[in-house]
Amino acid sequence: MKKEYWADFLLRMGLAFAFLYAGIGILTDPNSWIGFIPSFFDKFVSRSMILYLHAGFDVILGGWLLSGKKIFYASIISSIFLLGIILVNLSSLDIIFRDVTILFASLALV
Repeated sequence: MKKEYWADFLLRMGLAFAFLYAGIGILTDPNSWIGFIPSFFDKFVSRSMILYLHAGFDVILGGWLLSGKKIFYASIISSIFLLGIILVNLSSLDIIFRDVTILFASLALV
């Protein structure tokens, strides 16, 4: 098989794993993840609500990436989502530095 196929496949699997791991982790143990939601969200909606919405989005996006369908759009949405996470949490760069790497992987998939 061509190198491009394997690069695409491996990027999709890596991104899908990251999103599915986070989404399932949030759903199974929300208390371990609630601290990652910035407190300023409390002005608009509870952090718990944001956390569960985030988990649902992660699981859907992870499944979409696994499916291999319309990957361009899944990759764009992944990139925008990750950029948002990074911008909202810039003060926690020691934690979100991994998200920068995942962002660049999603951009490579685009």
